[in-house]
Amino acid sequence: MDYFAARQNMVESQVRVNDVTDPALQKAMRHIERERLVAPGQGFAAYGDVEPQIAPGRALMLPRDLAKLLHALKPVAGLKALAIGAPYAAAVLKHAGLDVTAQEADARVQTVVEPYLKTLGVPVVAQDFKTPAAGEYDIVVTEGAVEEIPAEWFAALKLHGRLGVVLRAGALGEARVYTRLPHGVSEAFIFNAATAVLPGFAKASTFVF
Repeated sequence: MDYFAARQNMVESQVRVNDVTDPALQKAMRHIERERLVAPGQGFAAYGDVEPQIAPGRALMLPRDLAKLLHALKPVAGLKALAIGAPYAAAVLKHAGLDVTAQEADARVQTVVEPYLKTLGVPVVAQDFKTPAAGEYDIVVTEGAVEEIPAEWFAALKLHGRLGVVLRAGALGEARVYTRLPHGVSEAFIFNAATAVLPGFAKASTFVF
C-alpha cells in the first residue's frame, strides 16, 4: 500500500473539505505516519473514514473529526499540550510545534504507539486517564469520547487553556471545546460525532423498575 499517497488523499478528501484551514495542521497530517499508530495488520484502515483499532477497546479518532477538533483548539507552536488517549493527536500537535506529552493507561496500546511517538520526541506517561499527567497545559485533548468529564481534566488547564473532547450520551455525541476562565469554564459546541467511548468513561448504568 502506498501510505504516502493515502495520507495526501486523506487530507484532500477528509480534512480540507471540512473547513480545516490551519496550514500547520494540514502539513502535519500529510506527514505523520498514522499507520504506525494502529495495531499490526490494521495499516490498510489507517487513512480511511473509519476508526482503526490500536488494541482491543481502543481506536484512533476519525481523521475528519480529529482535524476539526484540533482546529477548534487553535494550536500554536510553543504551547504545552497533553494528549490523553490520543496518540495521533499527540503526533500531529508535535509536528505543528507544540510541546506535547502523551498519556496512556493501557500497556497494550502503549506497546503499539510508544515506539513511533518516541521517534517524534513525544514522551509517553503511563497513568490512569482520570488523573492527568502532572503539569498545567494550554491544550488537553482526547481521541475517545466520554460520558462524563473528570473535574481533574479542567484543573489541568492553564488559565485560558482549552479542553477538546467528544461528550457522548448514548448513540449521540458532541465535540466540544471548554476554556478555563478566571471564574469557571466556558463551553462551545463544535460538531456532532459518534466517537467510540474511551474505556472507563461510560456512565454506570442504573436499574429502573
